[in-house]
Amino acid sequence: MKTVVIGGNFAGMTAALEIKRKDKSHEVVMIDKSPLFLFIPSLIWVPFGRREVKDISFRKDAILEKKGVKFIHAEALKVDTDKNVVETNKGPVAYDHLVVATGPKVKYDVAPGVAEHAHYIGTPNGAMKTRKALEEFKKNPGPIVIGATQNAGCMGAAYEFLFNTEKWLREQKIRKKVDLYWVTPETYLGHFGIDGMTGGETMLKTFMKMFNIHFRTEVGVEEVTSDSVKLSNGEVLESRFTMLMPPFIGVDFVQNSPGLQATPAGYIPVGDDYRHVSIPNVWAAGIAVEVKLPFSPGKVPFSAPKTGYPSDETGKIAAENIIRVSKGQEKLKKKAWGKIPGLCIMDAGKKEVIIVSDNLFKPRNFAIMLPNVIYDFNKVLFEKYFLWKTRNGYSQLP
Repeated sequence: MKTVVIGGNFAGMTAALEIKRKDKSHEVVMIDKSPLFLFIPSLIWVPFGRREVKDISFRKDAILEKKGVKFIHAEALKVDTDKNVVETNKGPVAYDHLVVATGPKVKYDVAPGVAEHAHYIGTPNGAMKTRKALEEFKKNPGPIVIGATQNAGCMGAAYEFLFNTEKWLREQKIRKKVDLYWVTPETYLGHFGIDGMTGGETMLKTFMKMFNIHFRTEVGVEEVTSDSVKLSNGEVLESRFTMLMPPFIGVDFVQNSPGLQATPAGYIPVGDDYRHVSIPNVWAAGIAVEVKLPFSPGKVPFSAPKTGYPSDETGKIAAENIIRVSKGQEKLKKKAWGKIPGLCIMDAGKKEVIIVSDNLFKPRNFAIMLPNVIYDFNKVLFEKYFLWKTRNGYSQLP
């Protein structure tokens, strides 16, 4: 039995290692165009020099090979689901089972000027460009606009960057020269694409007031220029530095594979077992999964977050189910995306908010947001733990 995993960050790395751990006789192959594992949550610190990219990344090929997973350093171009063959730029790869864990493609063309004039911190290159831009900004400070565009889902990282920027401005002794704006399609502060948490809106309003941050909710971005951001409500905000989180869509591999029957946004339709709804030997994990919102976004559309913890969990569930199917079992493990526990630590500039809930989406039995205004100790600890766990291939750990 042979499983091919496309993509090798949170979901893909977990799925590949878990399949091999559970069944040593199972042949597992990972295809990825990058040999590096990147701890994406810590990219928010790179623009401020608190982390270098090398601090939060490492080669994964040696780890995979040590655990018995074959790594192919190649770009997956498309898949023929009838012939069970993945086409790559280094030749075809056959499979019995396929796991799509490709992560996202960023839709920079969501509005005119976003690609040209707004910074993005979700890639190493983007984070380093943002660092350079902030150094230039110091020489001639002015208004800053930070936020998320319409259809975005990764609001949490933008909030983190906002509060880290506010702290950085104080450290550079230029805070009084900067009007700091937060713009978001969320219906209220702290919605996060999960319909919020108890006390979350009040807490974030308090933060905004405490740090003197102007905010606009239920707004989209119509246009970004070199010195302004035009919002969907007609307001034009002057901006000498802009950072926006655009929406995510499916990667080219998915878009170029009509057999995957992806959604218009390029995500894989799966059941609660992360098995394709109509192709029994195709699975998806992480950001590649289609997630249906259980709520109405409001005047401006936005998406659900697809963070590291659900990616890790869905990778484990897909792996377990592939093993069960390969052994002829019919009962599969099921856990809907919205039933996965919410577990997140939001950095707030050497402060943090610990977010915990039993379900990502409502209804929930419990949900809590705990602010820690002394130091972001738990955020740093989680980073160290996850890097250690992954470097050692301990995929079974939470």
